[in-house]
Amino acid sequence: MVFEEKRIMNGEPEDEEEEEEEMVDPLETLRQKCEETEHCVHTRERLELCETRVGSRSQTAEDCTEELFDFLHARDHCVSDKLFHSVK
Repeated sequence: MVFEEKRIMNGEPEDEEEEEEEMVDPLETLRQKCEETEHCVHTRERLELCETRVGSRSQTAEDCTEELFDFLHARDHCVSDKLFHSVK
């Protein structure tokens, strides 16, 4: 308790945490850039259209697996090209 009183009297903050610099994942940054390419934009639009169509139906056997895989494949292909191009 004496230590706590000293800290307060000396002007030290009680529970103030140091601000941490936000860590940015370079892979996530690269993925975001790749998602802006024409092919990725096109496959994302197809995925969103499918999700809207499926979501508007009360009963359907359709899912958007193919559209999701197309989008992920296009994005990951772009990421691997950019990532491994710098390694070569």
